[in-house]
Amino acid sequence: MAGAAIGVIGGSGLYQMEGLSQVEEIEVDTPFGPPSDRIVVGSLRGVRLAFLPRHGRGHRLLPSELPFRANIFALKLLGVERIVAISAVGSLREEIRPGDLVIPDQFIDRTRGRKSTFFGDGIVAHVSFADPTCVRLGHTLAECARALGATVHEGGTYLCMEGPQFSTRAESHLYRSWGAAVIGMTNLQEAKLAREAEICFATVATATDYDCWRAESEDVSIDEVLRILAANVKMAKDLIAEAAPRLSEKRECACSRALRDAIITDRAAIPDQAKRRLWPLIGKYLGGEG
Repeated sequence: MAGAAIGVIGGSGLYQMEGLSQVEEIEVDTPFGPPSDRIVVGSLRGVRLAFLPRHGRGHRLLPSELPFRANIFALKLLGVERIVAISAVGSLREEIRPGDLVIPDQFIDRTRGRKSTFFGDGIVAHVSFADPTCVRLGHTLAECARALGATVHEGGTYLCMEGPQFSTRAESHLYRSWGAAVIGMTNLQEAKLAREAEICFATVATATDYDCWRAESEDVSIDEVLRILAANVKMAKDLIAEAAPRLSEKRECACSRALRDAIITDRAAIPDQAKRRLWPLIGKYLGGEG
């Protein structure tokens, strides 16, 4: 199976990556079912990259329907060490204008019942999630975006809501009172699972609107969101191309060893089925063969 060092999860409006050479489309089987779509693997500026459209080509999957575990596990199987998640968001701050980029460093969870862990069924692990994104990866993306002339807000809290409806006005004001910077529907589960998979993770959030809290703005209009979304897609693609050569360096961050002290279950008590299922994640801590 073709390998890649960098994984890109494309959000709304970003369903394909131009500029790739030596391209392969790969169907990946995982213990958690198929991912959102076939994964496109190719070379970009000399770096192997795996691209996955989060909602499937043609935007077929609701946020609540996304196979988060399959998506992250599939990228792990391909050898991905860093994930850049592109995500369209609403702004909850005056200074974050539609068209701006945000590199969040925190999350608030307002989703319901989504699968957010690979563990269970006989094996328990508790990874640290106090700092849910990779600081080094996020900083590199911010630097590259500024070099391209983008307006970038480095840091801030991404509130992840269930959707698919947008917020009520009361909710939007509540989230602002909590200090959230942007609101979206997808990235929290990706961040949690990437941490369990020991993959560096960072979000590039592209603001499309002011949600519905801002009295000076009209309520969220799908047409306006789509117009700004289209304008953001080129910047996201340019950013990935700019950052790719800098994201192939050896990792020194703690993301690569997140599971080292996290597996609580006695090794002798872990069922063989669980070992086989999660071997790409936990094998190096158990020894032997999967």
